[in-house]
Amino acid sequence: MSDALLSRVAAAREGDREAFGELVEAHWARLVRLARSVAGERDAEDAVQEALVIAWTRLTRLADPARFPAWVTRIVFRRCLRRARRERGHLALEAVPEPAHAPDPAGDLAVAQVLSRLAPRQRAVLHLTVVEGMTDSEIGALLGITPASVRSHRRRAREGALRVLTGGAR
Repeated sequence: MSDALLSRVAAAREGDREAFGELVEAHWARLVRLARSVAGERDAEDAVQEALVIAWTRLTRLADPARFPAWVTRIVFRRCLRRARRERGHLALEAVPEPAHAPDPAGDLAVAQVLSRLAPRQRAVLHLTVVEGMTDSEIGALLGITPASVRSHRRRAREGALRVLTGGAR
């Protein structure tokens, strides 16, 4: 984290809303990408906004300003998990397939549809691995799980994605 960002965190901890706004701008795109992977397109920005309100109210509890990116990412992840758990059992209209005469194996399958079939933690692990390029240790620290658990979630996510892609044949 650069000195400028560290000073913004310090200023925001002292109540400077403009400094916090600059932090939000600096991390917004990354946080929304994670939220889209975990909570889905529809809830992503709302989840991030809710998480940022929480971050603002708890910023004084952040002991090390250099940990701000990981700290705020973890808050976003937890907010996304809550939303995903709340939505469990609800089926979005977009998820209901259109009636078809015959399945088209060559048809397009949206990545979002595949990810939506995975557990939220599995989606997060895949996102942080593939999109953010994080190591198992970094992901584990961010999500509060062990590196071995990260590997297990990634394996189950890949198996689940394969089942979706092959129509449950495996």
